[in-house]
Amino acid sequence: MHVTPEHFEELVAQAIEALPDEFFAKLENIAIVVEEWPDHNALWSVGVRRRTDLLGLYHGVPHTQRTSGYNLVMPDKISIYQQPILMRCRTDDEVRAMVGRVVRHEIAHHFGIDDDRLHEIGAY
Repeated sequence: MHVTPEHFEELVAQAIEALPDEFFAKLENIAIVVEEWPDHNALWSVGVRRRTDLLGLYHGVPHTQRTSGYNLVMPDKISIYQQPILMRCRTDDEVRAMVGRVVRHEIAHHFGIDDDRLHEIGAY
C-alpha cells in the first residue's frame, strides 16, 4: 500500500490528538517521530530480528520509574515505523486503525505499562 510520508505523519498526529485529555495533558518531554524503518539498535534493544516485525518503540524513562531527580534530561522518544505498519494494511482505514493502536501502545509504555499488563487488559 502506498501512503505518502505527509499523510502518514498526519495519521500519527490525529492518533495523538485523539488521546483522552488526561493522557494528552501528561505527555511532556517526549518527541513522537515517524521513521521509515527501525534501525539495528532499535531491533536489538527489544530482541527483534526482522525489521518488519517492529511497528513502534518507546525510548525513555517511564513515568513510573522517574524520581525527584528526573530533570534536565533529553526528551523521551516514541518512534512509529511507517513501512512495517504499511506492510500490514490494505486500506487507509486499516492504516489509520493500526497507527492509532501503535501510538496508544507506545504511549502506554511511556506511562509505565508493560507488554504483560497490556495483554492482561486486552489491549492487543
